[in-house]
Order: sequence, then C-alpha cells, then structure tokens
Amino acid sequence: MAEALLTLEGVHTHIGQYHILQGVDLTVPRGGLTVLLGRNGAGKTTTLRTIMGLWKPSRGRVTFAGRDIAGLSTPDIARAGIAYVPEAMGIFSDLTVAENMTLAARRGPPDKARLDWIFAFFPALRRFWSQPAGVLSGGQKQMLAIARAVVEPRALILVDEPTKGIAPAIIDNMIGAFAELKREGTTILLVEQNFRFAAALGDTVAVMDDGRVVHRDRMAALAADEAAQTRLLGLTLDAHQ
Repeated sequence: MAEALLTLEGVHTHIGQYHILQGVDLTVPRGGLTVLLGRNGAGKTTTLRTIMGLWKPSRGRVTFAGRDIAGLSTPDIARAGIAYVPEAMGIFSDLTVAENMTLAARRGPPDKARLDWIFAFFPALRRFWSQPAGVLSGGQKQMLAIARAVVEPRALILVDEPTKGIAPAIIDNMIGAFAELKREGTTILLVEQNFRFAAALGDTVAVMDDGRVVHRDRMAALAADEAAQTRLLGLTLDAHQ
C-alpha cells in the first residue's frame, strides 16, 4: 500500500452537546481513492468537515503530508492543498459559472488547458459559462462544484456524495473525471452511497459506525464479499445500485 497522505488518529468531534466522532482512526494512502462508507448518521460527513477544519476536533490528531492540521483554520487547510466538495455543493447561484470558477482559482484566472480538461468531462459548464450558476440543473451544479475543487491541481480532494440525485449519464462522466484525477496523482477521500460508482473507482475502503471506523479493506475485497456488506452496512452493494 502507498504511504499515507492523510491520517486521523483517535479523533473525537463534539457538535454542541453531541459526541459525533468517537475516536476515528483513518488512513488515506497517497495517490489513491479511499471510499468512506457507513449507515446514515455514522459520522462520515462530520469526518470530512473535521478534516477541513469546519468543525474542530476535541481530541486526536489530523496529519496531512506529515503536518498536524487539526488546529488550523479552514482557509489555511485549503492553502495546504486540500479541496472540499460538500454535499450541499457550495456554489454561488447569483454568480456566473465563470465567476464561480475564477473564485476557486487561488493563483489568478483559471488556466485554459485545465478548463479544456474539465470541459471534456463536463461539457455543460462550457455551454453555461456566462450564465448564472442558479440556472443549472442539480446535476450541472454538482459538475460545477467538482470543477471548482479541481480547477487547480490539489493534493487531496474530499468529496461528499457527489452522485446523490444525479442522472446515470452524468455519473459516468464523473467516473471518468475522478479516474483521470487519480492518474495525475490526486488523492481522493470520497463519501458515497452509489456503490457502482464506489466500486468502479475505490482502491481502499473504510466503514464507519457510531462515530468510529470499524472496518478497513481493499474496495475490491468488500465489493466481492456480500456477507461483509450485510454485516457492516445492512444491505449488499447490489441492493444499493
């Protein structure tokens, strides 16, 4: 297995009076795609938000590229090379697609070659380039959210359920885009319920339950083990497709 780019060690996160993460241990190997699975309420989104500094861990270490980032602000974590695509997408509906992309580019106007690469997977973004992002469909907004995260190369991308409510044709384009990101060396941590998508892309998998990681494996091994799927997730992967 490749060296770890990101590790969480004994991470606890409280939100108000609620103790959501209860000692999360997670390793994300460099250059691969790690899938984070679990039933609703297991703590998957809280894990991503804790990594990104949106919620502060009350205990434990979050180490990225050898540096403890648990105490950093969200902007500093982003500057360190981590991008986040939340389930809510986080786009600016009143701004044009072009303006959304420009805001996401830290080093000035987006690079033309990079935009052409993005348009190859998400051609609707070229078509609506000068239109307000609010006119996009749900699937097109998800394309824009992902495109914003990858408008510049990032070391690590955190993605929360990118295929939720998205048409199969767009999902196929996303598979191509994420596969290409992997080929260029980007590390991805993905929360996902579409197991066809997860199995097509995932290298490693971690399963969460009740605020902890309870199972780690190769994604291919879990995809082939229906008994483990039922034990850990309640349903087999086939039942989720």
